[in-house]
Amino acid sequence: MLILLPPSEKKLETKAQTPAINVYVGVLYQALGWNTLSSTAKKRGEKSIYIISAKYGAISPLAKIETYKEKINNQVMSPIVGKTLDALKPSLIVDCRSSTYKTVWHAPVEKTVEIHVSTVIDGVRKVVTHMSKKTRGEIARLLLQSRSLPNSPEDLYAIVSEKYPCALTPATENEPWILEVIAV
Repeated sequence: MLILLPPSEKKLETKAQTPAINVYVGVLYQALGWNTLSSTAKKRGEKSIYIISAKYGAISPLAKIETYKEKINNQVMSPIVGKTLDALKPSLIVDCRSSTYKTVWHAPVEKTVEIHVSTVIDGVRKVVTHMSKKTRGEIARLLLQSRSLPNSPEDLYAIVSEKYPCALTPATENEPWILEVIAV
């Protein structure tokens, strides 16, 4: 399993290089709660998570980085991110990236599940950015703590549906699987 995360605009101000997972402190990373995970869950995360950084490319949670403020340049970063991610051969890709970061690397549609999050406000489904980020962080945490690793979109659905109302839409020729999750 590969879990793709966006960086967070909110970053810890550091004076020295620090593990990326501790530099990014936005809503998604607060919900992930890396420092409160068990050692087993952290080991799974070290193998499974890649963060797409505007400055550093596709990096592991423990990659040492400095605090930065940059917008991603897709043209520059695309080959850098592609080189790293193309070398990986996961059975399943869980794509929690924001739309800005999805354009940097196009994951193979047949084994990628994009996590789409909406919430219900006054009976109407809406996308609320804060809730989307929080829920994606919670889903990443759930996967790191799960008894078993999902190896297929159906496995992912089985794990996530234990906590969230959700629906799984199969991939098409050009579009990945979609797991539509209702934030609770």
